[in-house]
Amino acid sequence: MVVLGIDPGTANTGYGVVSDERGRMRAMDGGVIVTGAGVAAERRLASIHERIGALIEEHQPDAVALEDLYFGVNARSAFAVGQARGVVMLAAGQAGIPCSSYTPQQVKSAVCGTGRAGKDQVGRMVQALLALAAAPTPDHAADALAVAICHVNRAPLAAAIAS
Repeated sequence: MVVLGIDPGTANTGYGVVSDERGRMRAMDGGVIVTGAGVAAERRLASIHERIGALIEEHQPDAVALEDLYFGVNARSAFAVGQARGVVMLAAGQAGIPCSSYTPQQVKSAVCGTGRAGKDQVGRMVQALLALAAAPTPDHAADALAVAICHVNRAPLAAAIAS
C-alpha cells in the first residue's frame, strides 16, 4: 500500500508518501508545496493542484489521506485550508484515488499514542517509525508523513469494518 499524506494549507501544503510492505513502513517522499503570499488565491490553488497531480502520477498512491480542518480562532485561515483540501481532493478524484480524513488528534494519537502531542514529539515519532536519520523538516512535511502513517495504521481496521 502506498499512501499520500497531506497537511493542507494555502501558503504551505505538506506532503508525505509512505509505503507499507508487509507491515514495514518506509518514507518514499516528503516536502512542502510553498505558494507566494502575493500571488492570487486562484493561482496558489492551481499550483497546489498541479503539484499534487504530479505527486500522484509519480508515486501512484492507493489512497490519499488528509488532515481535517482545525477551526481555531481564525475562520479566514480555516476557509483557506478548506480550499487547499478541496483542490487536493479534486486531484485525487480525477485520478480515481479514494481520500480519507483524520483529525489532528487522530493523527497525533496514531503516531505518538496521545492526541495532545506537540510538533517536536510528532517529528521524533515519525523519524522513529520510518527509520529516518533525522526528524523531517519543516513541520508541515512531518505532519503530512504522520497523516500517511495514521492511514496506514487505520486502513486494515476500516476495511475489516466495511466488510
